[in-house]
Amino acid sequence: MKQRINELKERFASELSKVTDKQSLEELRLSFLSKKGQVSLLMQELAKIPNEQKKEAGQLINSFKQEVSARFDQKLEEMKKLEEECLINSAESYDESLPENIKKGSYHPITLVQRELEDIFGSMGFDVEDYSEIVDDYHCFEALNIPKFHPARDMQDTYYLSTRNQLLKSHTSAAQNSIMHKYGKLLKENGRPIRAVFPGRCFRNEAIDACHENTFFQMEGIMIDKDISISNLIYFMKTMLSEVFERDVTVRLRPGFFPFVEPGFELDIQCSICGGKGCPSCKNSGWLELCPCGMIHPNVLKYGGINSEEDPYEYTGFAFGLGLTRLAMMKYGVKDIRTFNEGDLRALSQFVSR
Repeated sequence: MKQRINELKERFASELSKVTDKQSLEELRLSFLSKKGQVSLLMQELAKIPNEQKKEAGQLINSFKQEVSARFDQKLEEMKKLEEECLINSAESYDESLPENIKKGSYHPITLVQRELEDIFGSMGFDVEDYSEIVDDYHCFEALNIPKFHPARDMQDTYYLSTRNQLLKSHTSAAQNSIMHKYGKLLKENGRPIRAVFPGRCFRNEAIDACHENTFFQMEGIMIDKDISISNLIYFMKTMLSEVFERDVTVRLRPGFFPFVEPGFELDIQCSICGGKGCPSCKNSGWLELCPCGMIHPNVLKYGGINSEEDPYEYTGFAFGLGLTRLAMMKYGVKDIRTFNEGDLRALSQFVSR
């Protein structure tokens, strides 16, 4: 046992020295400290050795576990300090001669909402990912179970580029396939659930009015593991909304069709502009469509490399597409969506940065 632990120490030290980013560090941590990691395997081997040697072997294993955990924490702190130093060194110098009473800017309201949501989902164990605004046909449509004849592929709805098969992404769902491939290995080998949100700017050829724009912001989110159900989806949505609005919010869940989820739902929020009475912002319905969501379609999980043909239901998951622009309208009482893109400082300067 002692020889086995010494070998693992050398292997751990070697692999730790090669780590250059937080994701690699997390993968290494899971390979040693997860339920299927090297320390757990050592504990399984403990049952096979003679009783008189178990106490000493157990102490060696616990000592090794504590050492590994401590070195991970130390490495993480070193990486955080290095990131801070890089930010400080890359910061532009300031002009000391500028007057103290110069008017300061503020964050855009959508940025404020996005950062708040990133904090909320981060506290629930979700990774925050970024994704390109220019995507290909496969990731935006085919990988999401959207067939060739679907209306979303019409040039009247989607902005296609002159480069073959490239377009401006019409929804943040276009990142789902890439995220599944990125984290699928950790899910299968270490049992780490895929929990990720990916905010971004989207583009559609919309008829512009008080609640529609051709450029808007969404936040896509997915969670994949064994035995994920609609109850998990509802829990996370209610938790998120209560945190954002800091009060109970009236919502409704109704059936909705989206090719990449089955079953699919529309989560609507009662319009906070008119209190549900009806106004131009909610098209006089009293409700605003905020969050299309549902259980991820088996085909999408298969295309993402999560499930196989032999076992298409081994893993399940939910997905949601949250409208950041509409959420900002409800949170701050903005009646017209066009306010966000007009660049009018009289409106935007009212929002205080955090």
